[in-house]
Amino acid sequence: MDDKKNALWKCGKELFSSKGFKDTKVSEITEMAGMAAGTFYIYYDSKSVLFMEIFLEENKKLKEGIIKNINLDADPKLVIEELMYRNYEGMKENPILREWYNKEIFAKIEQQYRDEKNLEKMDFLYAYFIKIVKKWQAEGKMRADIEAEMIMAIFTSIIVMETHKEEVGIQYFPQIMNYLIEFVLEGLTKKQNPQERNNPFFNRFSS
Repeated sequence: MDDKKNALWKCGKELFSSKGFKDTKVSEITEMAGMAAGTFYIYYDSKSVLFMEIFLEENKKLKEGIIKNINLDADPKLVIEELMYRNYEGMKENPILREWYNKEIFAKIEQQYRDEKNLEKMDFLYAYFIKIVKKWQAEGKMRADIEAEMIMAIFTSIIVMETHKEEVGIQYFPQIMNYLIEFVLEGLTKKQNPQERNNPFFNRFSS
């Protein structure tokens, strides 16, 4: 990485960590880096781009650290519970990653980043865990009649629930998260009854 770009990255990370995205100004980043304000835009199109690149790097380190320190050969229920717990704790403890829970701000940051990078979507969990899901499916430890991509979407939905706890009812957290994880894991690791597959009750949302 270019020395100046590296300096902007480090100063940006320090300021985002201490002040948050919203209260950090580009001029503060360049001042800390000892550069003219206009230099920033030689390397980054916007503050959002710098923040998201730092966020993605921090997210990658968190996910890789989680996987490295978990026994992936254990029972899938225990592994997923541990994965989701460690991910939740890691996101909360890291001031950069914690911005994800500020849905109004983060949604704008993510959208601007996607627009500037011409990306259709971003997934902060998918790439790190889908191989594990496919492995469990091949070993018969997890339902294979549900696509691995759909299972990842289910896990992501549970995590996203945390950003909507006010709408659901903050008094129910974190208990509701524990119940959701329990019910999902029971459903994904049980053998499906053939009668359920053809029961209109289970297929009512498929049309």
